[in-house]
Amino acid sequence: MWNRKRRKGRRAARAVPTELCDLCAKVFPKDEAVRGYVPDSSAAHATNEWFDGLRLITACCDDHFDVVKEGYQDRPFVDEELWAAKLTRALSKGPPALSVEQLACRTGLQEPQIRRAIAWHNEQLRQRQRMDP
Repeated sequence: MWNRKRRKGRRAARAVPTELCDLCAKVFPKDEAVRGYVPDSSAAHATNEWFDGLRLITACCDDHFDVVKEGYQDRPFVDEELWAAKLTRALSKGPPALSVEQLACRTGLQEPQIRRAIAWHNEQLRQRQRMDP
């Protein structure tokens, strides 16, 4: 009913895919992004297990990329943290209650790793509770 004809020579503006710098939050064109992976034990990829333990960082320039990358170099890589992230992914995508054997099948972890991950997670919760007023 309300069809509007375009004038000759005028085209609708197309949206340019953009990115956001992890350091300064600048928005810039996607094709100008500087990207790379850094080790991070808190990172479990949502769909691809090959990227577990790696965090993709995006920056608007090489200098900002280097600053973000340096921030991750001082962070310790804790196996139990990575295992806990894998458990969280498995529990959030399927039934909320799984046996240790089922968790092992879904995560590729062994029972001792699962138990260490749970213990690590619980200790982190206790520490946060002590810090909260």
